[in-house]
Amino acid sequence: MTRTPFFPKFSDLPAEIPIFPLSGAVVMPRVQLPLNIFEPRYVSMVTDALASNHLIGMIQPTSETMTDEVPEIHRIGCAGRITSYSETTDGRIVLVLTGVCRFQVISEIAEEHGYRRVRADWERFAADYQENDSPIADRKGFLTSLKAYCALRGVEVPWEDVEQMADKDLTNLLCAHLPLSPEDKQALIETLPTGDRAALMRGLLDMSAAASMDTAEHRH
Repeated sequence: MTRTPFFPKFSDLPAEIPIFPLSGAVVMPRVQLPLNIFEPRYVSMVTDALASNHLIGMIQPTSETMTDEVPEIHRIGCAGRITSYSETTDGRIVLVLTGVCRFQVISEIAEEHGYRRVRADWERFAADYQENDSPIADRKGFLTSLKAYCALRGVEVPWEDVEQMADKDLTNLLCAHLPLSPEDKQALIETLPTGDRAALMRGLLDMSAAASMDTAEHRH
């Protein structure tokens, strides 16, 4: 996956971005995330983003239980660029975010049109702009773990495409789209080198597969 000329240079990433707190919804660099926007405040957020730099920060709340209007958020998220969108007759916006770079929240700033905004630090994640960093240590073993997990969970994967993907793109894609828990996804988001992220993911996949097998055995 290559960046298009429309994506900002690392030095041009903004100091402030709007955020969309949503549990389990993760975007990673160069990975696409489809979203269906219907709340008025987030429709406003998308409209404002389209009028400026097209960037939105996806970030997870610290709890899946949304007991208040302003949930606590994790400190690490990932910004995505709106790369396609369409408006529906019932007032929704259906869009695709393509991941740009992870960020760390420095502080929250004043809301705008009802949506939250943060001051973002990008420096820690400058490697997101590099084509590759540390490789997957044992790619064959990693794919074996992935295949076992997908078989047990009924996850369909285009294996021929997976075999040809670069380590970094593959790891980021799986971070965003595998049905892992929000806590597991957050741990992966916060892990910097690709090799370390892949090692953590393999451990999570193996534990999940083992738990699924134990559950299946107890049913018999």
